[in-house]
Amino acid sequence: MECRKERNLKFCTCSYPHCEKKGLCCECVAYHRERGELPGCFFPPEVERTYDRSIEAFIRAHKR
Repeated sequence: MECRKERNLKFCTCSYPHCEKKGLCCECVAYHRERGELPGCFFPPEVERTYDRSIEAFIRAHKR
């Protein structure tokens, strides 16, 4: 499957400036999954900017 990096970048909400996986969704998901985390695009913007990608942070953000 061919990656659509340029298209994905239009929707990528990751604010981490040095992210090498920006726009490479399959790599991003695999990276965070290996660490027991979720990608930044799963979080509201104010939570995403904390760079806490934990499942606990996801649950707290969506309990509101």
